[in-house]
Amino acid sequence: MPVLPVIPSYITVHLGPPDSDAPNVTVPFVDYIKNVASSEIFPTWPESAIRANIYAQISFALNRIFTDYYRSRGYNFDITNSIGIDQSFVNGRDIFENISDIVDEIFNDYVVLGSSVEPYFTAYCDGREITCEGLQQWDTVALAEQGLTPYEILQRFYGNDINIVTNAPIGDRISTWDGITLGYGSVGNSVQQIQIRLNRISKNFSAIPKIYPVNGIYDSSTEDAVRAFQRAFDLNEDGLVGKETWYAIQRTYNAVKRLNDLASEGLSREEVTGIFNTFLTEGDTGSEVYELQSLLSLVAEYNNEISAPSIDGIFGAGTKNSLEEFQRAYGLNVDGEVGIDDWDRLYREYVGILESLPEGFFDSTTLPYGGTVLRLGSSGDNVRALQEYLNYISNTYTSIPKLEVDGVFGVGTQAAVVAYKNIFGLGSSPIVSASVWDSITSTYRDLYDGSSTSSGQFPGRNLG
Repeated sequence: MPVLPVIPSYITVHLGPPDSDAPNVTVPFVDYIKNVASSEIFPTWPESAIRANIYAQISFALNRIFTDYYRSRGYNFDITNSIGIDQSFVNGRDIFENISDIVDEIFNDYVVLGSSVEPYFTAYCDGREITCEGLQQWDTVALAEQGLTPYEILQRFYGNDINIVTNAPIGDRISTWDGITLGYGSVGNSVQQIQIRLNRISKNFSAIPKIYPVNGIYDSSTEDAVRAFQRAFDLNEDGLVGKETWYAIQRTYNAVKRLNDLASEGLSREEVTGIFNTFLTEGDTGSEVYELQSLLSLVAEYNNEISAPSIDGIFGAGTKNSLEEFQRAYGLNVDGEVGIDDWDRLYREYVGILESLPEGFFDSTTLPYGGTVLRLGSSGDNVRALQEYLNYISNTYTSIPKLEVDGVFGVGTQAAVVAYKNIFGLGSSPIVSASVWDSITSTYRDLYDGSSTSSGQFPGRNLG
């Protein structure tokens, strides 16, 4: 899934109405915009008018591509040349020289609404034979003759809260669906996008339950929301997000957000940027490496083909070796680097091991890291255990507030986590990652073991 918009190298145009049997043509995006501009406006117009129109034409086309408007409906093209639906494109036509020069200069600039990240749906019409709510092409001429700049002309039609993104990156056209079916245990930014979209859709379709927290981990609440969506839209209710469900979610999300409309809600950066670094390699450090090592370590206990790495947050030779052994054992590409497929399979194996252990297995020791970052809104047995550990630790470190052990990560649990992390120099972020979990359980074990006595052992208290 693209994180932020890119200018595609090519665009595929259907030479007719969407459902017609007309052919498709694939042309360089810059040539497509030159063709549209040469087909819709006159080269004798004032330059400011020409530029304003080209900005609108670029943004319109990019909106179709970025939102997968046609591809999410099962079509094999990005846009049509049907006037009134899309833009005028005359295959093979001559291009005006001055229009060509302007397009070469600004083809990777586009209009956005406010702080939104998606190319704005810059609807427009000629303003003579057809009028519309968006830009009136012929009216741009009069405005340019009054001395308005291209940006000021666009503001007259789209409002003062628009901006122009300049020098956007150029790359291959990327579908919103990355080809990977998502299901219980999947992790990554694509899962996060599904969670964000389903939560927004549920505002309009209340039968779909909210997913919280939005953490990029396909848990039971995510599966429940997917199944509810599939029921609501007459899809196969399998709880998996394959191509059909992905695009149905995308279409519905576009509709409720009005992303293909002048009245768009807009997409914030938080809605499209990922929370996972889905690629790790030798030399990397930090909490995500620690997570990787923690998961590999448990899997190694139950698979003798894998050696456990040191859990230190440093992606060194030992971690690379352990990862390669894991990749080899589970039929993955053995490259010693972590991609989304590696995260997905590793997380599935980790959770599978935890769920297969008999009840009471950890009664005499602390639970291992559950494979899921805990934060405000998390719930379950691992949160309950966290609360118990923090309560015990608070007997010694009294600045940690006492908690109700209810298995719900609320504001009280968050305050206790922050207090613990401040005491032990772990920063102030209110989440429990693998490294924080290991610190809490280690402290708990040290305090618990230190206060326990064997039969007849002196308990270490002064006698009066």
